[in-house]
Amino acid sequence: MPVTRAVLRQSQFLTRRTAVRHASSTSEAASKAGETASSAASKASEGLSKVSASAGPALSNAAGALRKIGGPAGKVVSFVDAMIPPTLYYSKVGLELGKLVFRGQNMAPPNLATFQSYFQPFINNPAALKNLPSPSSILARVRNASPKELAFAGVTAAEVIGFFTVGEIIGRMNIVGYRGEVAHAH
Repeated sequence: MPVTRAVLRQSQFLTRRTAVRHASSTSEAASKAGETASSAASKASEGLSKVSASAGPALSNAAGALRKIGGPAGKVVSFVDAMIPPTLYYSKVGLELGKLVFRGQNMAPPNLATFQSYFQPFINNPAALKNLPSPSSILARVRNASPKELAFAGVTAAEVIGFFTVGEIIGRMNIVGYRGEVAHAH
């Protein structure tokens, strides 16, 4: 028994020593990989800052020259120039909101087979586009609608108009009209 305990202790010691060696080499490799990644990221950001630094003055000079045009063209240029930042901001907000909705609803775009099966009749037979409903057939369908269908359409239209109106009121922050410049009286 004493021999087996000594062998067991020796085995445990060697196992621990090997584990410590492997752990230290793994942590060294991880730290080297982290250093490499951070140096690559710093080089990339440095290159990006050089590009933006060289492009920035050129763009600002061009925008400044366009603003000096004056007249109607200058007004259009200054209007477009003023609309760029809010447009970029709201497009980014919309994109992030869309991502949240897609993830929250577990949505996914349709695959290629779905598109092909939907558009296949139009690709094989372009005359099938003529079979789409015409305005006269839509009008005939409305004339032949039952009172229940007309009531449903009316309620849906009222809901859409109501939500649009509430959105306009919230956007204006006023019940009637928009805030604007005071009229110049002569």
